[in-house]
Amino acid sequence: MKSATAWTKRRLVDVAFYQEGPGLLSRQWTSDGMKVINGTNIVEDGCLDLSNTDKYISPEEFERKYSHFAVSEGDIVVSSSGTLGKVARVRAEHLPLMMNTSVIRFHTLDASVLLDDYLYAWLRSPAFQAQARTLAVGGVQQNFGPSHLKLMQVFLPPPPVQERVASVLSTYDVLIENNRRRMKLLEDSARLLYEEWFVRLRFPGHERVRIKSGVPEGWDRKALGDLCAEVRETVAPESVEPDTPYIGLEHIPRRSISLTEWSEAEAVTSTKHKFLRGDILFGKIRPYFHKVGIAFTDGVASSDAIVIRPNSGDLRSFVLTAVSSDGFVAEVSQSMREGSKMPRADCKQMMQHILAVPPEGLLVSFSETVAAITDQLRTLCFQNRKLRAARDLLLPRLMSGETPCPKGAARRTR
Repeated sequence: MKSATAWTKRRLVDVAFYQEGPGLLSRQWTSDGMKVINGTNIVEDGCLDLSNTDKYISPEEFERKYSHFAVSEGDIVVSSSGTLGKVARVRAEHLPLMMNTSVIRFHTLDASVLLDDYLYAWLRSPAFQAQARTLAVGGVQQNFGPSHLKLMQVFLPPPPVQERVASVLSTYDVLIENNRRRMKLLEDSARLLYEEWFVRLRFPGHERVRIKSGVPEGWDRKALGDLCAEVRETVAPESVEPDTPYIGLEHIPRRSISLTEWSEAEAVTSTKHKFLRGDILFGKIRPYFHKVGIAFTDGVASSDAIVIRPNSGDLRSFVLTAVSSDGFVAEVSQSMREGSKMPRADCKQMMQHILAVPPEGLLVSFSETVAAITDQLRTLCFQNRKLRAARDLLLPRLMSGETPCPKGAARRTR
């Protein structure tokens, strides 16, 4: 008889349901209907970012051919092409959704054998990630699929131990998610303040100020280039320390002013642009993707990002909220120039954009308010990075049975 506390090795196919998305064609895309996710919607931090795609298929086509590819609340989705093994959990607020071919969804077959929460943890663990990388095929574009999943194995403790492992890890996930929600509220408040003061012109004391030709009396009309400059300080890969933060377009979120994600420059092989903490990065490829944010650390950026440096600290908040506003991004998108493969923002035209700039007192008041918000965003960003580092350090030890869980969780038998 097997021990009730023994960890057992099982084939993944025997304990988990999985399904790969269909291969949809570009001619099937519509402007609305059933939203389709792909691997780019699964971001590095375990989130599902639906702002990162605008792909839909018609409801009629979905019902006729693809309804069985719809994801459900609680499903675990994994990227299976490009950046392999990114994992996210589907929540009710994400629905309705269906998958494309670069996504595989998972859920347990029998909760008395494998808990969904444990499966979610295992899919993020080195045990799964290593198997995925080993089995993946392809050159530049790595892929794995159902045929590879059939070869994978998972070590399973008894369900009570699974529950405790998942509980320990979910504590970190909850703290990270709470911080992420706080960051969104802070970003929304900065965006709304800019719109209220500088778009609707409902700034403090606006009742006593006359508007002439769309500009309040006492304000100046200035080009963006009078308030900031594009920085093109290039650095060769061999001169960059390996642990230098590197921000590529894939790290810049859509419609967020917080640059919370970066990798290390050790894998950089081409010339990059240096940026400093407080600089603003504007993604110039397909500017309508709305990738604009403030850097929370020094580092190097992809040459596909424009590095903007305000002329003074008092101008930073104003420039940040101006260039990340919907109106500015829309104007840049309308004037973008066609590149060899994809449209790009024209920095010279960006710098000619005219802004109504308030008097010094109002500008300083706005700057201090938004600077306090960005300081909080930076603090929360680094809190989340520390939480993720601690969770990811603990994850493989819990999943292997090397570190006991609370309440005497069992170790895996060899």
